[in-house]
Parts: sequence; C-alpha cells; structure tokens
Amino acid sequence: MTDRVVFVVGAGVATGAAIARRFAREGYIACVARRNIERLAPLTAQIESEGGRAVALELDATEEAQMVEAVDRIEREVGPIQVAVYNAAIGARFPIAEHPAADFERVWRVNAYGAFLMGREVAARMEARGEGTILFTGATAALRGRAQLAAFSASKHALKALAQSMARELFPKNIHVAHVVIDGPIDTPLIRKMMPDVFEDRPADGVLNPDDIAEAYYALHTQRRSAWTAETELRPWKEPW
Repeated sequence: MTDRVVFVVGAGVATGAAIARRFAREGYIACVARRNIERLAPLTAQIESEGGRAVALELDATEEAQMVEAVDRIEREVGPIQVAVYNAAIGARFPIAEHPAADFERVWRVNAYGAFLMGREVAARMEARGEGTILFTGATAALRGRAQLAAFSASKHALKALAQSMARELFPKNIHVAHVVIDGPIDTPLIRKMMPDVFEDRPADGVLNPDDIAEAYYALHTQRRSAWTAETELRPWKEPW
C-alpha cells in the first residue's frame, strides 16, 4: 500500500500544526514546511511521539525553485502528495498614502504567489494520478477590504480567486480544491497578546480553536465528490459578522 502524504506549507504553531497533527493521526505522513526548519522540531517530535510520521522541510514558498524542489523531493523520497494545504500568511498595516511598495509586494508574494506555486506543482502530480485535495487558508480579508490593510486584503482576495479558478478547472479531474475563510481570532499566544480583551470577554470556545479548524480541513478532504465544498467560512459562535 502506498503511503499517504499531506503537505502543509506554513506549518506554524497554531492552524498549520493542528492540520498536520490531524492528518497524521489518520496515518498520513505529514510533510511540514516553514522558512526556518528548526521551528518545526517541536511539531515533528509531537507527531512522532503520538505514533505518526513527519518530515520537516525548510522552504521559502515564494521562491519557485524551492517549491519545485520541495514537491519533487516529497514525491521522490516520501510518497505521492494526496493532500496539500497552503497556510502561509503575513500581514502589513499602513495608511495607503504611506504604504511601501516593497511591503505590499512581500505580503502578496507570501499570501498569493506562494499559493500559486504550491497549487501548480501539486496539481500537476494530482492530475497525472486523477485524484487529490488542495486546501487554501483564507481570511476575513478575502470577503471585504479594511482600512490600512490594503496589502493583506488584496492578497487574500487574490488567493480566493486563485482557489475558485483552480476548483473550476480541477473538479472535473477528480481533484478537490477548497478555500477556507477563517473569520475571527484564532486562539494562539500571539493573538492573545494582541487582542487580550477578546479572550477576557468571551468563553473559551468563543474564539477559533486550531484543533477544531483542523477537523474542518479533514472533513473537507473526506467529503464525497457528489457534494464537494469549494468555499466555506469558519467563525466562532460569538463572532459578530
């Protein structure tokens, strides 16, 4: 039996890590990627301590050669990529009249261009096999722009359009593509530091739990193709929208 592989780009300490752990519990080899490979050590150790298998990759998702090599290496040394998740993202906050062009481009490259590179590379392999799942992590910014978040909003709108285009092209080829809008604060150390009032005013399940997000990703992958989801929105029950 061929090993099943999940490729998670942007396997940080919250959502990306939770997704990798969730698929690893189902027997998938979790190939996890970040710009700094040393930061993946706790995640791979946890997966392996729980009986799973993990492979860490150092990857700048915005560099085409690195993305091509990463996908080639996984396919050659680990196994066929059955599920690919693009979770890498950064932001920048500037008044539009003062927005540095370099920061706008940097945000677009991580949030949209890297997603294109991953999507292109894994789609080529999945097309040849006639199956696969590609999931993109979106944000509230994909639904509406916000003052001083021009770069983030523009890049997340671009990601949404990329996912829609890929879904329309690849659904008929038995490849499930979905865009997941994360609409609300995620329970992470950084968000707790940035938004302490939210955590003081809400119950524990009033913010997005990374493990619960991961459950939604796994559910998307296991959907029957007679009723595939192309886009979904995840938000806490206490989130105003």
